[in-house]
Amino acid sequence: MLAPVRLLVLLTILVFSALSQAQTTPQATLAGQPAAAATVATAELNVGARTIFVFRSSLAGFPAQDRADGARKRLDKAIAAGGPQHAGTRSIGEGTQVLLDGQLLFLVTANDVNTLAGDTVDEVAQEAATALNRVLLERREQGSPRALLVAGAWCLAATLGYWLVLRSLGILHRRVRAFTKRSVSRKLEQVRFQDVALLDSDYIVRILRQLAGLLLWALRLFATFLWLTFLLGHIPYFHDWGDRLRDYLVATGFDIMGGIGRALPGLLVVAVIAVLARMAIRTAGSILKRVERGELEVGWLDQDTAPPTRRLVNVAIVLFALAMAYPYLPGSHTAAFQGVTVLAGVMVSIGGSSLVAQGASGLILMYTRTLRKGEYVRIGEAEGTVVELGMFETRLRTGLGAEISLPNALVLSNTTRNFSRTGVEDGFALEAAVTVGYDTPWRQVHALLLQAARDTQGILPEPAPFIAQAALSDFYIEYRLVAQSGVLDPHERVALRSRLHGRIVDEFNRHGVQLTSPHYMQEPATSHVVAPEAWAPAPADAVR
Repeated sequence: MLAPVRLLVLLTILVFSALSQAQTTPQATLAGQPAAAATVATAELNVGARTIFVFRSSLAGFPAQDRADGARKRLDKAIAAGGPQHAGTRSIGEGTQVLLDGQLLFLVTANDVNTLAGDTVDEVAQEAATALNRVLLERREQGSPRALLVAGAWCLAATLGYWLVLRSLGILHRRVRAFTKRSVSRKLEQVRFQDVALLDSDYIVRILRQLAGLLLWALRLFATFLWLTFLLGHIPYFHDWGDRLRDYLVATGFDIMGGIGRALPGLLVVAVIAVLARMAIRTAGSILKRVERGELEVGWLDQDTAPPTRRLVNVAIVLFALAMAYPYLPGSHTAAFQGVTVLAGVMVSIGGSSLVAQGASGLILMYTRTLRKGEYVRIGEAEGTVVELGMFETRLRTGLGAEISLPNALVLSNTTRNFSRTGVEDGFALEAAVTVGYDTPWRQVHALLLQAARDTQGILPEPAPFIAQAALSDFYIEYRLVAQSGVLDPHERVALRSRLHGRIVDEFNRHGVQLTSPHYMQEPATSHVVAPEAWAPAPADAVR
């Protein structure tokens, strides 16, 4: 990696070479007229690298080039004659003469002036005389040892000041690095939540150091521009280059200031729109949060639909604010800006189709109130307690050490069985299914299942458990025990179901009823029919 001084010299050479190769546009045409419309050839009167005057028309039959050549010969003759070498002007009927020590150099006529730009003959002639005086002064300085010594002294002082500035910026850079490491890093590490650092202090300090380094290098580059401008402006041999560099700096500064000035009104409008959007978001959020806490009732909104409504309102306000602020953003009307926004829109529309589908499914689940947080449900083959109903996914906690994440589109497309919507405020419905052969009296099976439910801790006596004969299959009857429990914790729900299954097995074993379901491959030797007198063996003899 280059050392800072070498990198600075490289940047200086690149900038200087780019500026030295820049050519000014010849004033060949009038302002507002295209170059193709000019039918008269122009000619320049140059002294060194400076343009004194541009001849735009012929005079007395002499074309512009002949006029420029004649002016050049008269100028060389006047310079060779010595004298004070002072240029001036004199108005006559045909135009304004440019003189050197009282001798005519050339005549500025009305056809040589850009009248559309508001120039006059006298003003253009005076500008030419001023430029000529400056060129002649530079020529005298180039041959004056005293002027060269003074220029060298000024350049030496400027170089010393430039070195001091670079040295100061280097010291400032080191102090900024030390300050970010010592103070900023310590303050960032103090931002904690439950003894856990929320911010990566090393990463943020590294970013701050890089930003500070970029800013300081920009200051170094600006100082280099100023130093080069000063040197070239005081060395007689390079005044023209110094003027070009100074004009470039001034033009760039005015362009930057003009751009900032033109962008400020639009940015102020964007700021006002952002403030209004922020106020609208906070107002709507305050109302909807009260609905979410149950402090306020607003029409069809309730505690379940208030959170998604608040998100939708926030998104709608932000999108509306962006649409209103877009025309006022700097560069929004440029083709590049519009192309980027179109590309971003295409990428979002192509890549976000599944995302939109999941979000729409989540909104449907929320607004239809199919699920609520804390309810015990079965979705397809997944069963558990709803721990989160998000915009894009629904999470279930099974109670067996696993948490299931289901895309909302999958939840919406599957059948959902909700065991918490039984009319009881808290708890859930508990099911247990068994299949028993036809040779076992159904009343006995009912009694055994109800006894197992009564003996299971955690099952509520009210509403009372009941038995449903869900199906009469080919070889057995399917019995379904339905009970109510007040357990809310997902792990306790799994443990309760396990205890109930254990009680059922114990109860059936205690009374000699097998839970294995028969499957016949051929007709049995004896008919499996229960006689009426055997319909109610113990303990079902009390059930009629």
